[in-house]
Amino acid sequence: MPFLLYLFLTAIGSPDVKAAVTRLESRYRSAHTLQATFIERYTENGRLVRVEAGVAYFRRPGKMRWEYESPEKNLFLVDGKNAWFYVPADHTVTRVPAKESADWRTPFALLAGEMKVSRICAKIDAASEEKPEASDDIVLHCELRGVPSAKPGDQDASALAASPQETVFFEVARNSGDLVRVLVQDPGGLRIEFHFKDWQADPPVADALFHFTVPTGVAIVNGVLPSDKASVNP
Repeated sequence: MPFLLYLFLTAIGSPDVKAAVTRLESRYRSAHTLQATFIERYTENGRLVRVEAGVAYFRRPGKMRWEYESPEKNLFLVDGKNAWFYVPADHTVTRVPAKESADWRTPFALLAGEMKVSRICAKIDAASEEKPEASDDIVLHCELRGVPSAKPGDQDASALAASPQETVFFEVARNSGDLVRVLVQDPGGLRIEFHFKDWQADPPVADALFHFTVPTGVAIVNGVLPSDKASVNP
């Protein structure tokens, strides 16, 4: 048994938590591409700042695409090399090397990688402070490993960066293993919550969906994406 896996298994608490992790990994591991609709809620110190909705896609290795449809159209895309954030109304796109992108989407590198929770979480246990939305779900608390331990070129762990100080929760359906909700919270009071539904495995989408083509007249800005979420405009 690999030493990393051994350490992770010893950090898992009850058999109920182990079963939830196993179902979650099994639910998504066999698919090359995943698709789901999402609602995102962004709060700051308990105040609801913004609610957005759209469709998310994940493709191995290390690619993801977030199409925001409401309240305005924008796009966040990781092509395995760069992270792009495009707001059509601004006529600009921000480009950042994926390994340098300090962004809230780190937990979702799990879905674009080998689907091993141990690659993202150093420790995982049942969360007593977060209640599940449905009685058949379980909420798991993930202690992030953080990117500094990742090897260069390791897209599973380094596709997106995050601070280990962030608190991450996964809500998982006990029976199906579906990922129902993800919550990312930092010590400063920022809280980003995602609700997922309509998961599809290997939907018929072209690889071009995970490549960004700069539209005519759009300026490329090389820089650092905000650590919370670039599309939030309180």
